Amino acid sequence: MAETILLVDDEVKVLDFMRSFLENEGYEIVTAQSGIEALARVNEIQPSLVVLDWMMPNMSGLDVCREIRKASKVGIIMVTAKSDEMDKIVGLEIGADDYMTKPFSLRELLARIRSVLRRIGDNHTIEENLVRGDITISVSQYRVWKHGEEITMTPTEFKLLLTLAEKPGIVFSRLQLLKAALEDDLLNVERTVDAHISRLRKKIENDLSNPKYIQTVYGFGYRFGE
Repeated sequence: MAETILLVDDEVKVLDFMRSFLENEGYEIVTAQSGIEALARVNEIQPSLVVLDWMMPNMSGLDVCREIRKASKVGIIMVTAKSDEMDKIVGLEIGADDYMTKPFSLRELLARIRSVLRRIGDNHTIEENLVRGDITISVSQYRVWKHGEEITMTPTEFKLLLTLAEKPGIVFSRLQLLKAALEDDLLNVERTVDAHISRLRKKIENDLSNPKYIQTVYGFGYRFGE
């Protein structure tokens, strides 16, 4: 069964450009031309992935991303003409899994779509839950609980948390985490990891000023507290 991708952009020509190429690659394509329409489509069809334009009238892609993340872990790729690194970090902070700067080739788009879908579908074969303090991680179900309450996470956040939690006390460099959780040579900006770590901490830590679980090892990277 073909995976469904929702393309969101206010320019019809851009949508048609991407749709034709991705349909030829075997994907089921649905489009939306506004943020409001995009949110409705996400609820209706529950796509495998959303390719979301940042600059749209009335409701920006960032606002759409925030709304989607309140209830869904669907993969999200932000697309924008903004090329500043801080803009990328903002996009990742609010829940995007990847970020593309216009102009881009359709081959690059395809590579990033495949990468995000691979991370979403990459289920581990371990059956038992991984318990770390008051955090419980179901590796097979791709789910996380704290004090028995489930925490909604993106695929990237889950992979980062699992990578660290599987080896408490071991220090991982940003580059190691980039390769383990993002699995994408196209994303070689190590501050990408910092953005995901910051968002992950907000979800699982009680005291952000003194993290219990995800600890910074200055000059090296991060480790999961023992």
